[in-house]
Amino acid sequence: MTSTIPGRWLAACLLFSVLATGVMLVHARQTVTLGLSGFALIVGGAALGFCRYRLRDPETPWQRVARDAAEYVGAFALVCLLGAVISYPEAASTRGFVDPSLERIDRFFDFDWVGIYRVVVAHPLLQPLGRAVYASIFVSPAILLGYCALADRKDQARRMILSFWLGALLTLSWFPRVPAVGPLAYLWHGPIPYMPTSALYQAHLLPALRSHALSVVDIGALRGIVCMPSFHTTSAVLYMAAAWRVRPLRVPLIALNAAMLLATPIEGTHYLADMMGGALIGAIALTLTSLAEIVAAGVRARSLELATVTQA
Repeated sequence: MTSTIPGRWLAACLLFSVLATGVMLVHARQTVTLGLSGFALIVGGAALGFCRYRLRDPETPWQRVARDAAEYVGAFALVCLLGAVISYPEAASTRGFVDPSLERIDRFFDFDWVGIYRVVVAHPLLQPLGRAVYASIFVSPAILLGYCALADRKDQARRMILSFWLGALLTLSWFPRVPAVGPLAYLWHGPIPYMPTSALYQAHLLPALRSHALSVVDIGALRGIVCMPSFHTTSAVLYMAAAWRVRPLRVPLIALNAAMLLATPIEGTHYLADMMGGALIGAIALTLTSLAEIVAAGVRARSLELATVTQA
C-alpha cells in the first residue's frame, strides 16, 4: 500500500531530532551514559535497524510484516528516547516555576487536585489500576503499530509516527517556558501517603539540572520532568485519533486511553491546565499531520504528471 507520508520525510525528522539532541546536550554541558538498561536499548534499536535493512526487499508476506514492524517500532522508540533525553538540557535552561498560575487555572475550573489525591489515597485499589493504565502509554502504540504491520497499513503507521513526532516537538518547545514542580510538590504538605508514578521528579531534577549538579543523563534511568504540557494527554489524543481509523481496535483503545487520561492527574502529578495544554498540542499535531499529507499528495501528483509528460 502506498503511504501518503514519504519515508524520507520521517527519516529527516529523526535526523533533525538526533542533531538537535546532540547540540543541546553540548550547549548544556551534559553527557550521556548508557548503563545496563541503556545498553539494552541501543542493542535492541540496532537489531531493529538491521532487520529493517536486511528485509528491505521481502520475499514472503511475513518478511514484509517483520520489515514494517521493525521500521515502525524503531522510529517510534527513537522519538520517545530522543524526546526524553532532550528534556534534560532543556530543563537546565529554565528559570522559576509557574505552579501558582497553573493552580489558578485549576481553581477557575473548580478542579480539586488535592481532593482527587485524597480519594486515591483512601481507596488503595485505585493505585495499582492508575499505575497500570498510566503505563499504557507504551501499550497503545505497540498494538496500533503491530496492527499496521500485519495489515499492511503503512499510511496509517507513518501518519501516527509523524503526529507523535510533532506532538513531542511542540511539547518540548513549550515546556521551557512553563516549568513547574507539579501539584504533589506544590499543593500537598506533610508526609506523602501515596507516591504516584511520576513521584517528585520535577521538583528534584529541575533544580539539579539548572545548577549543573546533575550533568550526566543516564539513558537507562530517564525520568519524566515535563509537567506542563502533559505529554500523556497529548499521546492519548493522538492514540485515540489513530484508533478511530482502525475499526477492530477503536473501542478498546479509546477506552484504554480514556482511562489513562483519568489516571494522569495523580500518576503524572499534573494540573488540569497541563492536560488542557497537552490536548491542545495533540489537536495541533493532528492538524499539521493532515496538512503534511495534503502537501505530500500534491508533490506525488506533480511528480506523476511530470513523469507522464516526460514519457510522452
